[in-house]
Amino acid sequence: MAVLKVTGLEKVFGEGRLAVTALKDIEFSVQQGELMALLGPSGSGKTTLLLCISLILEPSSGHIMINGQDIYKNGWTGVDIRCFRRENIGFIFQAHNLIPFLTAVENVALIMTLNGVSDKAAKKQAMELLEYLEISHRARALPGTMSGGEQQRVAIARALANQPVLILADEPTAALDTERGMKVMGLLKKIARERGTAVITVTHDHRMIAGFDTVRELNDGRFIITP
Repeated sequence: MAVLKVTGLEKVFGEGRLAVTALKDIEFSVQQGELMALLGPSGSGKTTLLLCISLILEPSSGHIMINGQDIYKNGWTGVDIRCFRRENIGFIFQAHNLIPFLTAVENVALIMTLNGVSDKAAKKQAMELLEYLEISHRARALPGTMSGGEQQRVAIARALANQPVLILADEPTAALDTERGMKVMGLLKKIARERGTAVITVTHDHRMIAGFDTVRELNDGRFIITP
Protein backbone atom coordinates (compact mmCIF):
# COMPACT_ATOMS: atom_id res chain seq x y z
CA MET A 1 0.00 0.00 0.00
CA ALA A 2 1.25 3.45 -0.90
CA VAL A 3 1.94 5.78 2.03
CA LEU A 4 0.89 8.70 -0.18
CA LYS A 5 -1.28 8.60 -3.29
CA VAL A 6 -2.14 11.78 -5.19
CA THR A 7 -4.54 11.81 -8.15
CA GLY A 8 -5.61 14.67 -10.40
CA LEU A 9 -4.39 17.32 -7.96
CA GLU A 10 -4.83 20.94 -9.00
CA LYS A 11 -4.32 24.26 -7.25
CA VAL A 12 -5.57 27.56 -8.63
CA PHE A 13 -4.96 30.91 -6.96
CA GLY A 14 -7.43 33.71 -7.68
CA GLU A 15 -10.51 33.71 -9.86
CA GLY A 16 -11.61 34.66 -13.36
CA ARG A 17 -9.11 36.60 -15.43
CA LEU A 18 -6.77 36.84 -12.45
CA ALA A 19 -6.67 33.07 -11.86
CA VAL A 20 -3.22 31.47 -11.80
CA THR A 21 -2.88 27.68 -12.05
CA ALA A 22 -0.03 26.65 -9.74
CA LEU A 23 -0.56 22.87 -10.06
CA LYS A 24 -2.24 20.96 -12.89
CA ASP A 25 -3.21 17.26 -13.00
CA ILE A 26 -0.57 16.01 -10.54
CA GLU A 27 -0.53 12.25 -10.08
CA PHE A 28 2.02 10.14 -8.19
CA SER A 29 2.44 7.78 -5.26
CA VAL A 30 5.16 7.11 -2.70
CA GLN A 31 5.72 3.76 -1.04
CA GLN A 32 6.94 2.89 2.45
CA GLY A 33 10.69 3.46 2.70
CA GLU A 34 10.83 5.29 -0.65
CA LEU A 35 12.93 8.41 -1.23
CA MET A 36 11.50 10.84 -3.77
CA ALA A 37 13.22 14.02 -4.93
CA LEU A 38 11.09 16.85 -6.29
CA LEU A 39 13.03 19.13 -8.64
CA GLY A 40 12.15 22.28 -10.54
CA PRO A 41 13.05 25.93 -11.01
CA SER A 42 11.77 28.71 -8.77
CA GLY A 43 8.06 29.20 -9.32
CA SER A 44 7.50 25.73 -10.77
CA GLY A 45 5.06 24.71 -8.02
CA LYS A 46 7.33 22.59 -5.79
CA THR A 47 6.52 24.32 -2.52
CA THR A 48 2.82 24.61 -3.40
CA LEU A 49 2.70 20.85 -3.98
CA LEU A 50 4.49 20.20 -0.70
CA LEU A 51 2.05 22.45 1.18
CA CYS A 52 -0.93 20.67 -0.39
CA ILE A 53 0.25 17.16 0.47
CA SER A 54 1.22 18.30 3.97
CA LEU A 55 -2.42 19.43 4.38
CA ILE A 56 -1.38 23.00 5.13
CA LEU A 57 -2.79 24.39 1.88
CA GLU A 58 -6.16 23.28 0.52
CA PRO A 59 -6.05 22.12 -3.12
CA SER A 60 -8.63 23.26 -5.64
CA SER A 61 -9.49 19.72 -6.76
CA GLY A 62 -8.14 16.19 -6.83
CA HIS A 63 -7.59 13.37 -4.37
CA ILE A 64 -5.05 12.88 -1.57
CA MET A 65 -4.79 9.58 0.31
CA ILE A 66 -2.29 9.16 3.16
CA ASN A 67 -1.65 5.85 4.89
CA GLY A 68 -4.77 4.37 3.31
CA GLN A 69 -7.07 7.17 4.46
CA ASP A 70 -8.86 9.62 2.17
CA ILE A 71 -7.94 13.10 3.36
CA TYR A 72 -8.95 15.25 0.40
CA LYS A 73 -11.42 14.27 -2.32
CA ASN A 74 -12.42 17.44 -4.17
CA GLY A 75 -12.77 18.84 -0.66
CA TRP A 76 -11.69 17.85 2.86
CA THR A 77 -13.22 14.54 3.90
CA GLY A 78 -13.96 15.52 7.50
CA VAL A 79 -10.75 14.19 9.04
CA ASP A 80 -9.32 16.32 11.85
CA ILE A 81 -6.55 17.77 9.68
CA ARG A 82 -4.47 19.23 12.48
CA CYS A 83 -4.45 16.02 14.50
CA PHE A 84 -3.88 13.80 11.46
CA ARG A 85 -0.95 15.92 10.28
CA ARG A 86 0.64 15.91 13.73
CA GLU A 87 0.38 12.11 13.99
CA ASN A 88 1.32 11.11 10.44
CA ILE A 89 3.46 13.78 8.78
CA GLY A 90 6.88 15.15 9.68
CA PHE A 91 7.95 18.45 8.08
CA ILE A 92 11.54 19.66 7.73
CA PHE A 93 11.84 23.34 6.93
CA GLN A 94 14.65 25.09 5.10
CA ALA A 95 15.02 27.59 7.94
CA HIS A 96 14.89 24.91 10.71
CA ASN A 97 12.25 26.89 12.69
CA LEU A 98 13.54 25.66 16.04
CA ILE A 99 12.18 27.46 19.11
CA PRO A 100 15.14 29.67 20.13
CA PHE A 101 14.62 29.55 23.92
CA LEU A 102 14.33 25.74 24.09
CA THR A 103 17.28 23.35 24.05
CA ALA A 104 17.68 20.76 21.32
CA VAL A 105 16.14 18.00 23.41
CA GLU A 106 13.27 20.27 24.47
CA ASN A 107 12.54 21.22 20.84
CA VAL A 108 12.18 17.54 19.94
CA ALA A 109 10.27 16.54 23.08
CA LEU A 110 7.71 19.33 22.66
CA ILE A 111 6.15 17.65 19.62
CA MET A 112 5.55 14.46 21.59
CA THR A 113 4.05 16.25 24.60
CA LEU A 114 1.54 17.90 22.24
CA ASN A 115 0.38 14.36 21.44
CA GLY A 116 -0.08 13.50 25.09
CA VAL A 117 3.27 11.87 25.90
CA SER A 118 4.50 12.61 29.42
CA ASP A 119 7.37 15.08 29.73
CA LYS A 120 9.73 12.41 31.12
CA ALA A 121 8.94 9.89 28.38
CA ALA A 122 9.11 12.59 25.68
CA LYS A 123 12.58 13.72 26.74
CA LYS A 124 13.79 10.09 26.89
CA GLN A 125 12.55 9.45 23.34
CA ALA A 126 13.94 12.81 22.19
CA MET A 127 17.39 11.85 23.47
CA GLU A 128 17.17 8.53 21.62
CA LEU A 129 16.39 10.38 18.40
CA LEU A 130 19.26 12.80 18.91
CA GLU A 131 21.58 9.85 19.50
CA TYR A 132 20.25 8.17 16.34
CA LEU A 133 21.12 11.30 14.37
CA GLU A 134 24.48 11.68 16.13
CA ILE A 135 23.72 15.05 17.69
CA SER A 136 23.05 14.02 21.32
CA HIS A 137 26.21 15.80 22.47
CA ARG A 138 24.34 19.07 21.74
CA ALA A 139 21.14 18.04 23.52
CA ARG A 140 21.38 20.84 26.12
CA ALA A 141 22.42 23.53 23.63
CA LEU A 142 20.18 26.35 22.44
CA PRO A 143 19.66 26.67 18.66
CA GLY A 144 21.55 29.96 18.52
CA THR A 145 24.75 28.26 19.68
CA MET A 146 24.59 25.47 17.07
CA SER A 147 25.89 25.38 13.50
CA GLY A 148 23.47 25.19 10.57
CA GLY A 149 24.15 21.49 10.13
CA GLU A 150 23.56 20.81 13.81
CA GLN A 151 20.29 22.73 13.78
CA GLN A 152 19.12 20.77 10.75
CA ARG A 153 19.82 17.46 12.52
CA VAL A 154 17.72 18.63 15.46
CA ALA A 155 14.98 19.67 13.02
CA ILE A 156 15.07 16.19 11.47
CA ALA A 157 14.83 14.62 14.94
CA ARG A 158 11.80 16.81 15.63
CA ALA A 159 10.21 15.68 12.36
CA LEU A 160 10.67 12.06 13.49
CA ALA A 161 9.30 12.65 16.98
CA ASN A 162 5.83 11.21 16.42
CA GLN A 163 7.02 8.37 14.16
CA PRO A 164 5.37 9.74 11.01
CA VAL A 165 4.68 7.58 7.98
CA LEU A 166 5.63 10.47 5.70
CA ILE A 167 8.39 13.09 5.95
CA LEU A 168 8.35 16.18 3.75
CA ALA A 169 11.50 18.28 3.45
CA ASP A 170 11.44 21.71 1.79
CA GLU A 171 14.94 22.60 0.54
CA PRO A 172 16.54 21.11 3.69
CA THR A 173 20.09 21.72 2.42
CA ALA A 174 19.67 25.19 0.90
CA ALA A 175 21.32 26.96 3.85
CA LEU A 176 24.18 24.45 4.11
CA ASP A 177 27.45 24.04 2.25
CA THR A 178 27.83 21.04 -0.05
CA GLU A 179 29.48 18.77 2.51
CA ARG A 180 26.91 19.41 5.24
CA GLY A 181 24.11 19.23 2.67
CA MET A 182 25.24 15.80 1.52
CA LYS A 183 25.32 14.62 5.15
CA VAL A 184 21.74 15.79 5.70
CA MET A 185 20.59 13.98 2.55
CA GLY A 186 22.43 10.90 3.82
CA LEU A 187 20.44 11.10 7.05
CA LEU A 188 17.16 11.23 5.13
CA LYS A 189 18.18 8.13 3.20
CA LYS A 190 19.10 6.40 6.45
CA ILE A 191 15.68 7.22 7.92
CA ALA A 192 13.83 5.88 4.87
CA ARG A 193 15.80 2.65 4.77
CA GLU A 194 15.94 1.89 8.50
CA ARG A 195 12.54 3.19 9.60
CA GLY A 196 10.49 2.51 6.46
CA THR A 197 9.39 6.14 6.31
CA ALA A 198 8.40 7.62 2.96
CA VAL A 199 10.47 10.77 2.31
CA ILE A 200 9.81 13.54 -0.23
CA THR A 201 12.52 16.17 -0.56
CA VAL A 202 12.21 19.39 -2.53
CA THR A 203 15.54 20.61 -3.88
CA HIS A 204 16.95 22.65 -6.73
CA ASP A 205 20.37 20.98 -6.52
CA HIS A 206 20.80 17.86 -8.67
CA ARG A 207 23.98 16.98 -6.75
CA MET A 208 21.95 16.24 -3.63
CA ILE A 209 19.78 13.43 -5.04
CA ALA A 210 22.29 10.63 -5.61
CA GLY A 211 20.74 7.37 -4.44
CA PHE A 212 17.14 8.57 -4.45
CA ASP A 213 14.59 6.00 -5.63
CA THR A 214 12.44 8.41 -7.63
CA VAL A 215 13.09 11.82 -9.15
CA ARG A 216 10.17 13.93 -10.39
CA GLU A 217 10.55 17.34 -12.00
CA LEU A 218 7.97 20.12 -12.01
CA ASN A 219 7.72 22.92 -14.52
CA ASP A 220 4.86 25.43 -14.64
CA GLY A 221 2.84 23.30 -12.25
CA ARG A 222 3.08 20.05 -14.23
CA PHE A 223 5.31 17.05 -14.01
CA ILE A 224 7.81 16.82 -16.83
CA ILE A 225 7.64 13.45 -18.56
CA THR A 226 11.15 12.16 -19.18
CA PRO A 227 11.88 9.45 -21.78
